[in-house]
Amino acid sequence: MTNRSDPIHSYPRDISRLVEIMRRLRDPETGCPWDIVQNFQTIAPYTIEEAYEVADAIERGDMTDLKGELGDLLFQAVYHGQMAAEAGHFTFDDIVNTIADKMINRHPHVFGDESRDKSPQQQTRDWEAQKARERAGQAQRGALDGVALGLPGLLRAVKLQNRAARVGFDWPETTQVLDKLVEEAQELVAARDSLNPDAVADEMGDLLFVMANLARHLNVDPEAALRGTNAKFTRRFAYIESALHAQGRSCDEATLEEMDALWDQAKADERAET
Repeated sequence: MTNRSDPIHSYPRDISRLVEIMRRLRDPETGCPWDIVQNFQTIAPYTIEEAYEVADAIERGDMTDLKGELGDLLFQAVYHGQMAAEAGHFTFDDIVNTIADKMINRHPHVFGDESRDKSPQQQTRDWEAQKARERAGQAQRGALDGVALGLPGLLRAVKLQNRAARVGFDWPETTQVLDKLVEEAQELVAARDSLNPDAVADEMGDLLFVMANLARHLNVDPEAALRGTNAKFTRRFAYIESALHAQGRSCDEATLEEMDALWDQAKADERAET
């Protein structure tokens, strides 16, 4: 039952209300038993999941869902801020002020004296240059230092490759990446034929890394491209299931050839609609 006499209901309807809710959830004596025992490591997977759910709502164009998912993601920042405050590391206000200062410093063409008469591409280069200066100030020694370990594999591969490219370690032509792709595919086949699972996994990783590099050279976001293909696969497979259901059958009762034919029909229908 909701306790309307609880002071939380008189809080302003802004971020301070959410911060106080989080503090109450983590209170050792009166908080939620589940929330009390969580730590940075146990909450991190939820933070990553919520970021993906934001991206999913954007992909679907569902603004109502996006509003809720952005709230869930904001709650994750508040959660980490509360745990940090309890440990004496920093507060949620520190998080807000740190990102505000960073945005001001990285946009001198908006908050400083630099000219705004630059292309988006030039501003991207200036952003990366400013980040490089910040890393130098943090005593990061290597070009790859600071690329987060927890990023999705394809995204981290692209970021590592971009960092290496800035110091000249990159293929100048896309054709060279394609040649490397063929080479890695051949090495994967050789590893498969050797029946060595570790070698297969290693070569598969190499092949995926080169695929990410190819996407980078073609100015394609590999994560977005793969999400699009996942959605396409889901859509076409649903067509197969629906067509078979209309026949009173399931996928288990159809042959691969029948399902392939329905897949081709789904592709044809999509092309006809475009």
